[in-house]
Amino acid sequence: MADKHLDPDVLSALREVMEDGFSTLIDTFLADCETRLQVLRQASTAEQLIGTAHSFKGSSSNMGAVRLAELCGQLERNAAISPGDAVGQLIAEIDSEFAIVRPLYETERQRSPAAS
Repeated sequence: MADKHLDPDVLSALREVMEDGFSTLIDTFLADCETRLQVLRQASTAEQLIGTAHSFKGSSSNMGAVRLAELCGQLERNAAISPGDAVGQLIAEIDSEFAIVRPLYETERQRSPAAS
């Protein structure tokens, strides 16, 4: 299941590059995701949605959260074309996907030597 949501090659490369900082990287990413989700839920303009979705897509992609990045990309495109119910649905899907990947990242963090 993790392969569908998290790219193991990206995680392996991050673990290798970050070494002892891998756990901190994951903690920072998860906290950042929470903040971005809050902004998406409360966004009042298409520009806010587009900008937040774009940056969320980039950080998710950099962290190997494949499906999360894909959903953020869809939100970025849809918010630019026609904000409305489709945008609300995508935000709900992003929220659901984050609920799936959060424990997967927490498991990855526990596998990190610095977490011991």
